Amino acid sequence: MATLRMGHGPSMERLEQAGHTVGGWVARYARFGYAARGVVYATIGVLAVKLALGYGGKATDTKGALVTLAQQPFSIVLMSLLAAGLVAFAAWRFVQAILDPEQKGRDGKGLVTRAGYFGSGILHVTLALSAVHLVTGAGAQKGRGTQGWTAELLSQPFGAALVALVGVGVMAFAIAQFRNAYTAKFREKLSLDRMTPTHREWAIRVSRFGLAARGAVFTLIGGFLLLAALRSNPNEAKGLDESLAVLADQPFGAVLLGIVALGLVAYAAYLFLQARYRRIVAP
Repeated sequence: MATLRMGHGPSMERLEQAGHTVGGWVARYARFGYAARGVVYATIGVLAVKLALGYGGKATDTKGALVTLAQQPFSIVLMSLLAAGLVAFAAWRFVQAILDPEQKGRDGKGLVTRAGYFGSGILHVTLALSAVHLVTGAGAQKGRGTQGWTAELLSQPFGAALVALVGVGVMAFAIAQFRNAYTAKFREKLSLDRMTPTHREWAIRVSRFGLAARGAVFTLIGGFLLLAALRSNPNEAKGLDESLAVLADQPFGAVLLGIVALGLVAYAAYLFLQARYRRIVAP
């Protein structure tokens, strides 16, 4: 019996060590992914701030941000790192969706959350492919865009209802962003003990501002989708870049765009905070 226990102990230790190693790699990849997303959103926000201030800039989306970054010095290195980071984030989303390390569960709310993680993973795979195309000189990956897939949905039976359903889903996501900003529930997933109280308070304030700004942008996107469904007109649908452009065209548009743009920069800071301080629950 003693021999059996001696043989059993080391094998269990090896399994535990392997588990810690896998968990460590998952955490590293997840943090790398959050940082890559931060770079993308920082680019979107800075370009929008410059547009609001009248110093050039433009209203763009995530793929447009990659195109801008690809035009910078050392772009091959930068885009290669971004592509790897976006793949890492996609992988982390798939882990969250399939293995459920954060125990969202299998009830209705949990399944919706995990489905959202899976959809986010797919979106970041396509974004990573766009980055790869830019690195290899193939140019930005061209998709159908918001109006393209809206037109595709509208052409289906009950197409207007499908587009409306997507719009409602986007609006629900926006409300979740506002709620997270208001309650600051994101603090539960961050280890901020190493920060001074002042730095911790500012980190939370900036994060709340960033989440609220992202909620505002997705409110616009969801509203335009509902309008497209109501009018059965895909041209009414607008993505991130077009929604920012609409803001700029409003009365006091420069002010509105400037506030939202600074919020998107704040959201990038929130993602960098996630990369550094998030508690990663590995499977």
